[in-house]
Amino acid sequence: MKIVVIQGPNLNMLGVREQQIYGGMKLEQIHSQMKDFATQNNIEIEFFQSNLEGEIIDKIQECYGDAQGIIINAAAYTHTSIAIRDAISAVSIPTIEVHISNIYRREDFRKINMIAPVCTSSVVGFGPFGYHLAMVGMLQIMQELQAIQSAQNARQQTIQA
Repeated sequence: MKIVVIQGPNLNMLGVREQQIYGGMKLEQIHSQMKDFATQNNIEIEFFQSNLEGEIIDKIQECYGDAQGIIINAAAYTHTSIAIRDAISAVSIPTIEVHISNIYRREDFRKINMIAPVCTSSVVGFGPFGYHLAMVGMLQIMQELQAIQSAQNARQQTIQA
């Protein structure tokens, strides 16, 4: 199983920017913890960060046929990007969005979430720990999908017999 973690604009500045909101943990530290979890659970993981909307869209599209899950923090693009929303919808891959802060307790413009309706789930307001919760959630989703596929295969074999 492969999960691609996509990080949006300014997340490369974690640990520096607005620590009172986002904490002191750097993106590399978050990724290191995610990689440890992935290794422990036999998951292939890939990390990608861009400040550019088009590059994020390209990465989502590259996941089609290559990854079984996406964890995305679209950052400010969460509130503005119909294009990222459409890319997530187009690839039909289980996708969990993560937000370090509770976007619903912040400025009114941050309460608009363009991508949530096309994501499988959302993890909001748990700080950097939200990425761990997303990994646990994705693992559960993958196990459920595998169980469904196994049941369908068994049913098909019974029908053919």
